[in-house]
Amino acid sequence: MSQTADGSPDPIKQLRKEMGFWDVLLFNIATVLGPRWVAAAAHNGTSSISLWILAALLFFVPSALVINELSSRFPEEGGLYVWAKEAFGDFHGFVAGWNYWIYTVFYFPGLLLASAAMSAYIIGENGAALSQNRTFLLSVSVGMLVVAVGLNIIGLNIGKWLQNAGGVSTYLPLLALLGIAAVLWTKHGPITHFTLANMMPVWNWDTVNFWSQIAFAFSGLELVSAMSQEVHNPQKTLPWAVYASGVLIAGMYIVATVAVLALVPAAEVSTTSGVFHAITVGSIALKIGALGIIAAVVVTVGNAGGVGSTVAGIARVPFVVGIDRYMPAAFGKIHPRWKTPYVSILVQAIASCAILLISQINETTRGAYQFLVDATIILYFIPFIYMFAAAIKLYSRTDRRANKDAVLIPGGKAGVWIVAGTGLAIVLIGILVSLVPPGDSSDKVGFELKLVGGTVAAIVLGLMLYWRGARQKSRGVSAAGD
Repeated sequence: MSQTADGSPDPIKQLRKEMGFWDVLLFNIATVLGPRWVAAAAHNGTSSISLWILAALLFFVPSALVINELSSRFPEEGGLYVWAKEAFGDFHGFVAGWNYWIYTVFYFPGLLLASAAMSAYIIGENGAALSQNRTFLLSVSVGMLVVAVGLNIIGLNIGKWLQNAGGVSTYLPLLALLGIAAVLWTKHGPITHFTLANMMPVWNWDTVNFWSQIAFAFSGLELVSAMSQEVHNPQKTLPWAVYASGVLIAGMYIVATVAVLALVPAAEVSTTSGVFHAITVGSIALKIGALGIIAAVVVTVGNAGGVGSTVAGIARVPFVVGIDRYMPAAFGKIHPRWKTPYVSILVQAIASCAILLISQINETTRGAYQFLVDATIILYFIPFIYMFAAAIKLYSRTDRRANKDAVLIPGGKAGVWIVAGTGLAIVLIGILVSLVPPGDSSDKVGFELKLVGGTVAAIVLGLMLYWRGARQKSRGVSAAGD
């Protein structure tokens, strides 16, 4: 068995290869494709359709190309953390890895609240009122997190089935939505009038905050790269799964938004549960009301899979950082029986529960959800700055051309600069517009203070841990030298 420098077994070598092509493809769908983003886009109106297309071309495609190159050149556990460290050194690697992990502390509560709101439609059309009930939302959110965390601690061989079920169960209700919308469109025409003019982007300070959500909705393809050592033949499996899932995801976002607007006016679409309100409205119109209930049941499984996939992937980052001793060494521990980074997973879950409760203070359900979304986007996009910059920085290394398994960005140096530069520009714009309070925020100053204060505090906490770890490593090296 491979060992670390101090003679103990290497935790990474104890991980088990459990994921094949279909596991990775469904993992990507469960992680990236979110009915809540379709709902948010439909609520924003017909202009979202062009925003989806622009985000796909300017962010999703560049992300896929960069991820495929870096994951095939550096197929190591830790993914984005490793790429930033290779390009810019340990400190910047830590900053990228920390922000990539800590964003989930804000992401999970937002995802869980939206998932709980969707699950309310299991009781049918009366679920609309329940989807705004704070007690219901908090109870279901915590329960869903406990299930996802438990399955991923027991092992990826078990947890991956939640992710697989999540990928299938996310896609099926959206396919049902398309079918319902197509039938009613044919019979009665769409509720919303679509023209080329009203599908173009519209500048509006009240809705510009939403633009970053469109780009963020396309993020997540890089997540499974953090689990490279648990994927069979990662240099071939990961790129093919990225391409296949990317087409399925981008296409569905666009046509599902059209379908929701064909069934429900934009002003009546909930930003969290709008897809299932549309399915319920459509199925009642077709006199098959049970279809809406079935869709809500299926998507609840899909959302649980999305939580599970994110728990599984993100937990590997502090696990590797813990092995490098820039975070407490406990993060680098493997469960003796199930061979999973259980400490990292548990800390992540506990912190997310705390933020879920804090976010409810002095906020409406809508306001709390929006705060969580914006904090998530800002923290998440910081590592993406490193990812796109790493593709440019690592272009000149000789291993790029020598690695026969690398799936390279086409076009040579110019291609790398164009692809990575485009993605980098969209990320920077996304961070800036996330700082603009949404138009329906009840307390714009309070929203802004909470958003900026929360994200800065999260980053400062990470820097404190890094400096602590760096001092301990320095003392360890000095002691060894003596």
